[in-house]
Amino acid sequence: MSVECSSMLDHFAEELRLARATSGMSQSALAEALSYSGALVAKVETSERRPSLDFARRCDTVFGADGRFERIQRRISRETVVPWFRDWAGIEAEATALRSFEPLYAPGLLQTEAYARAIHVGGGLFASDEIEQQVATRLDRQAALTRDRPPLLTVVIDEYVLRRRIGGPEVMREQLLHLVKLGSTLPRVRIQVVPLSAGAYAGLGGPFVIATLPSGEDLVYVEGQLHGQVIDRPEYVRQMVEVWESIRGEAISQQQSLNLIAEVAETWT
Repeated sequence: MSVECSSMLDHFAEELRLARATSGMSQSALAEALSYSGALVAKVETSERRPSLDFARRCDTVFGADGRFERIQRRISRETVVPWFRDWAGIEAEATALRSFEPLYAPGLLQTEAYARAIHVGGGLFASDEIEQQVATRLDRQAALTRDRPPLLTVVIDEYVLRRRIGGPEVMREQLLHLVKLGSTLPRVRIQVVPLSAGAYAGLGGPFVIATLPSGEDLVYVEGQLHGQVIDRPEYVRQMVEVWESIRGEAISQQQSLNLIAEVAETWT
């Protein structure tokens, strides 16, 4: 993140704290007025989370700020990359819907412990204690799927994910059966597969996730080798939604997908 972006983020946080104090509002009262969670308001006030355009506009309305918060937010958004996974983890935890495409391996929210560990061990980039920390963090994120109001999670994976050997046959079989179980028992989890017969398609450009926030705003998360990027630029988001729709058009149905995953699981013996 650039120095300018960081300073504007702090500026937004300071202005928000000042406006709330001047109005004599608690964080929870402000959260209610904005129709956002108290946790999100707290994170914005401490510069831990970037405010969305919708959040900024609601602040302007609540405080009668004549567009001040929106102007600061737009300056922050000129730097469209937020290279903090913790920022994405917060978005993921609050999202009402997640649309995830993964051509390489099972998505983190759906990984078994053994599969997650095998990915980190295979990469050779982490010490053993770091691996355990990474695995624990990944498993903690999965609590989002069983919370009171879980997100609608739609996952599309490439068939190659089912056939790439990660951690050995037992690990692969357990992982694939885990996908079948989640797709069969959790009504808000949908899993579809793009078959190898699809040939070249839009998904070969790489993995991404589109998150829908409680405000209705969409954000895109693109994960690179060393860090992830959260992108909220409207034109980019619109293009990625088109990519998503193109990819889903190549996928077989959920039931066909679960059947295929179960069939491939039996080949990992």
